[in-house]
Amino acid sequence: MGKSSLMNMLARSKVSIVDPTPGVTRDRVTAIIHLDAPDKKGPPIIAELVDTGGFGAYVAEGERYDDVGEDLTRLAGDIEYQISQATHGADLILLAIDAQAGVTALDEEIARRLREQTLGKQERSKAAKSDAQTDGKSEAKPAAKSKDRRKAAEKNPDDKTRATSARVQVIATKTDGQRWEPHALEASALGMGEPWFVSAKNNYMRREFLDFLYVSLSDIQEDQRKKGESEGHATDPKDAMPELKLAIIGKRNAGKSTLVNTLAGEPRMIVSEIAGTTRDSVDVRFEYDGKVLVAIDTAGLRRKRAFANQIEWFAYDRLQLSVNRADVVMVLIDATVKISQVDEQVAMLAQKAFKPAIIVVNKWDLADGQRGPDGKIVTTQRYEDYIRRELQGLWYAPIAFMSGESGMNVRETVDLAFDLHRQASERVTTGKLNRLVARILETSGPSDKVGSQAKVYFVAQTGTNPPTVSMVVNKIHLFTPNYQRFLLNRFREELPFTEVPIRLNVKPRSQKAPPAHAIASAGVRMQTDAADNDAPMTAEEFFAEFENDETPTAAIGTEEGFEDADFDADGGDEDGDEGESEVEAQPEAEPAAKPARGRGTKAKVAATEEKKPAKKKPAAEKVSTAKTSGKKGKAAAEKAAAAPAAAESADTDDDDFDDEIDADAYFAEMEAQGMGEDIDDEDDSEEE
Repeated sequence: MGKSSLMNMLARSKVSIVDPTPGVTRDRVTAIIHLDAPDKKGPPIIAELVDTGGFGAYVAEGERYDDVGEDLTRLAGDIEYQISQATHGADLILLAIDAQAGVTALDEEIARRLREQTLGKQERSKAAKSDAQTDGKSEAKPAAKSKDRRKAAEKNPDDKTRATSARVQVIATKTDGQRWEPHALEASALGMGEPWFVSAKNNYMRREFLDFLYVSLSDIQEDQRKKGESEGHATDPKDAMPELKLAIIGKRNAGKSTLVNTLAGEPRMIVSEIAGTTRDSVDVRFEYDGKVLVAIDTAGLRRKRAFANQIEWFAYDRLQLSVNRADVVMVLIDATVKISQVDEQVAMLAQKAFKPAIIVVNKWDLADGQRGPDGKIVTTQRYEDYIRRELQGLWYAPIAFMSGESGMNVRETVDLAFDLHRQASERVTTGKLNRLVARILETSGPSDKVGSQAKVYFVAQTGTNPPTVSMVVNKIHLFTPNYQRFLLNRFREELPFTEVPIRLNVKPRSQKAPPAHAIASAGVRMQTDAADNDAPMTAEEFFAEFENDETPTAAIGTEEGFEDADFDADGGDEDGDEGESEVEAQPEAEPAAKPARGRGTKAKVAATEEKKPAKKKPAAEKVSTAKTSGKKGKAAAEKAAAAPAAAESADTDDDDFDDEIDADAYFAEMEAQGMGEDIDDEDDSEEE
């Protein structure tokens, strides 16, 4: 009918599994929706939307039995009971009709029951009879409190909880365009007014549908105010924001739905011995010791190669999403069977998501005191050792032994979940972290084969849930995965993160390009190509150019921006490490040797050249070159002077920079070639 598609459209999220196969939805899937006023001026309305299974359509044609031979029609009574529970607690019932299929006999039957306010009476009788037949055989029994309420409702037919007086509105789903509107109007024959048109697939009439829904909910709230019935709904603690979201995950038939029913105090989820009964991830809100708690029941997991259809893949996707949005994860282990590879995969989901996890050994009342495969009595200590060997990825997680059916140790386990959530929300000051890391590095700092020592420039906690510690270091390759695990273990010993996962981010110190004035003072010529003007030169590019330059350079100053340490004798970066360097100008009597590096000290590099006094030019040379003293003449003279200098420097070694050019021979050659004759005479005035 498109109920799940309509649910996802209103929730603006993939809450319910959508598939053409009939009977996909079984439990009551809930979501909190926000509706804006049509004119954007009124207050928004927050409502709880409930998606139910299809009435009368529980299995697809030819799929009555699952892959292991279980009869799925046995779930019909439980599904109808969940539908009746949803209608009894609703203020507005949306009856979905397939506009393309038309009004069917089943639609007329549902409309008749809603009109007579008898929907759910027979379903409750079936569910109670089913509980009596499967008591002690199924996975678990419903909560005693909810069973008593159900029996009381059967004994008292006039009880108001038996029927519902909620307003009913017909929704013609799958109205994909105007040509389907006449078919959608056939739903008016049900006697419940004109239907609303909507298509969740292509959003046809979506805006009008949301406006109609907002107006209807506003009228319901107004009626409740007049009758004085809105007081309880407005102050319901379940409407508040939850203080804890608890995801319950595990393999199939581990007892997840039974645990949720015990926490909620009612048969909120369908419980059956049929494996894979739960498909959707269902949020169940309830009050626990004055606190609002949301328990997320998820589908049971099995090996991926055994997935029967794409519905199981959709359920697995909902399972991962539930783990990501939860505050604490309960990993349920069936104590009556051995730990399998599926249990390891489930535990890995919590580990990779960095979620606080509790390893819950369920059905412990059935395993306690029994003899194991080795013939010895099973105790909590022996089973804990067994879990630590099998689930090594969650070695830090606490272990709880409980029984979801009888309620043994359930409250203590929930209290432990709140404690883990508090641990994951703790914050540690930056000073405490820096002092702790300094002590660790002083006693057990990392190093490599050549003796390089690690330095940590900054440590801080940058996040919670999970606690995230960020470190800025000089040599990131020294912080290997093994050393990071060593740091995490020390953090758990010293910090209040004993039983929760910690995320550690190790980053190198960022390199910055030296400023332009520092590069100019170093005697490095920067390219002025248009392509290079867009992006600043990085430190690596700068020192690579500095190393390849064969022209003599001036002494490197101590301007800001030179943050790289450890240079070789040629002025290049030796190992690419980051750090600060103090560069001094010193007279050089012989070629500079490679500087020695000490541990924890700053490297000092001398890149200087002995300054030679310039030889004065004769007065005659000044007169003979008067014509080249203009702007153009200067450029030509410099260009001509650079050619023989470059040719001579190419034939000399690095140690021959002290040789000077014969100025007399150079200018005589210039006069012989007639250089500078084409320069305008008006430049002579500038020389004079």
